[in-house]
Amino acid sequence: MAYRSLREFLDRLERAGELVRVRDPVDPVLEMAALADRAAKQGGPALLFENVAGRPGALPVAMNLFGTRRRTSWALSCEDFEDHARELRTLLRTAPPQSLWEKLKLLPKLGRLASLAPRSASSAACQEVVLRGPQADLAALPVLTTWPHDGGPFLTLPQVITRDPEGGARNVGMYRLQVLGPRRLAMHWQLHKTATAHFRAYRRRGERMPVAIALGGDPALTYCASAPLPPGVDEYLFAGFLRGEAVRLARGVATDLEVPADADLVIEGFVDPSAPLVREGPFGDHTGFYSLADDYPALEVAAITRRRDAVYPATVVGPPPAEDLWMGLASARIFLPMLQLVFPEIVDMAFPAAGVFHNLCLVSMRKEYPGHAKKLMHGLWGSGQMASTKTLVVFDEDVDVQDEAQAAWRALANVDARRDLVVVEGPVDVLDHAAPQLALGAKIGVDATRKWTEEGGREWPEPCVHPPEVLARMDALYQRLLPGAPPPRRPRIVAPAAAAWSPGKGAA
Repeated sequence: MAYRSLREFLDRLERAGELVRVRDPVDPVLEMAALADRAAKQGGPALLFENVAGRPGALPVAMNLFGTRRRTSWALSCEDFEDHARELRTLLRTAPPQSLWEKLKLLPKLGRLASLAPRSASSAACQEVVLRGPQADLAALPVLTTWPHDGGPFLTLPQVITRDPEGGARNVGMYRLQVLGPRRLAMHWQLHKTATAHFRAYRRRGERMPVAIALGGDPALTYCASAPLPPGVDEYLFAGFLRGEAVRLARGVATDLEVPADADLVIEGFVDPSAPLVREGPFGDHTGFYSLADDYPALEVAAITRRRDAVYPATVVGPPPAEDLWMGLASARIFLPMLQLVFPEIVDMAFPAAGVFHNLCLVSMRKEYPGHAKKLMHGLWGSGQMASTKTLVVFDEDVDVQDEAQAAWRALANVDARRDLVVVEGPVDVLDHAAPQLALGAKIGVDATRKWTEEGGREWPEPCVHPPEVLARMDALYQRLLPGAPPPRRPRIVAPAAAAWSPGKGAA
């Protein structure tokens, strides 16, 4: 189902026992974040803070909306986000272009997606209340300060809408925004982000850059702002695919940008590319560490519009696991079919929570020739946001990369440090504090596959596996001997498949 407001989503969560209303006074400075962080780390419910301490009349604050797989799936209008992956895989099989970007750009022409493009709305709930000039005061919003050494309060769950001044393409990104004053925000546009490219284009033209920041509404729109879509693919079109209904857009009241008509809150303004940059940060980030203060453009707020019954959404990022774990896992599963179109040898992919996504990726593959694992590493490092992956570990197809213990066992057993490690230099995440230079550093690939003779392997042993019929009989006997015993927890290990390339395959 598509949601017409954030309150509709909250109502569904409450009916399912997935929402707790917090009526005690809780301070948006540190306290809300501390409570929400505990809930996220314990798989707890979504929270609706109805009494913002020290802010009489402030909007209620919704947090931990995406804090479990179940809630994230519901936010994306499905029972499990694997459903979207399966549908996308089916759609993309009909697409003739070979490159990932070409296939993504073909999405509007695929089946029912042609009817899910964003459409204009005749009315906009997000503009029921319109505040301009001095009335457009950011101090009236319950913006959170989440960690003790943060540079100030930050908007953490926004949809930041910008437009390419030359081609007209829209981008919707999720970038943290620091409140600097009643009508001023620092725009954390990282070096590799599309909004930064738009900013550079406006600077070349000597024009002010319009920006709109939407908050709330259907949570699928919030998710799509964080999704790893390449430039040229409209996030609100993809949101239409997820929710099964076109996103309704309305013209802004202060800019000519289109904003989600059903959002809870919209901030509009302009960035002057010729103005001096402003200091932004520090900020306790998704890496689990504070990202250091740096200089970024400033947005001058021209208007704030909202629903009469608006809810302010926020999240906490920090040491894992945090709420963003589930948004990231949804992206990993939904976008895997797209990656497999370019790299059909990929069987599965996992991003362990402790790796905060860009630090560690586990990949299983169908290995077909010597050096295939290393070829895959270089290909992935050249693909969109995978370029920021610091550590890639590649396994054979019989390894269940979703089982972190099994993956660690296989990697540590299979790897020779001199032969199987690949170190390359290239772009890394701007937030990677270990890199010797900003956004530039080294990445490591680990070939944890069986080594063929051509790769310097000797006779290669197979893992110890009981025959399935023996396991079935003994599992049944165990249950009779110990009624109520939990089901067996054993790694999914199967015999390796025969390689497609035969000369010298295997190890001996």
